[in-house]
Amino acid sequence: MTRLFLLPLIPALFWYLFLLYNRIPVKQGARVFYWIIGLGWGLAAFLSLMMVLTR
Repeated sequence: MTRLFLLPLIPALFWYLFLLYNRIPVKQGARVFYWIIGLGWGLAAFLSLMMVLTR
């Protein structure tokens, strides 16, 4: 449970590396960062809730 914060960080890191590899400005790919972080935190919140409810 303590590692759920990694859910949005790992895909964001891969997205950043993809942008660097393809020489796309980070500012142009910023919208996807918002999606990755939002969906990742939403998934982490859902999994945390399920862990608490099923105890």
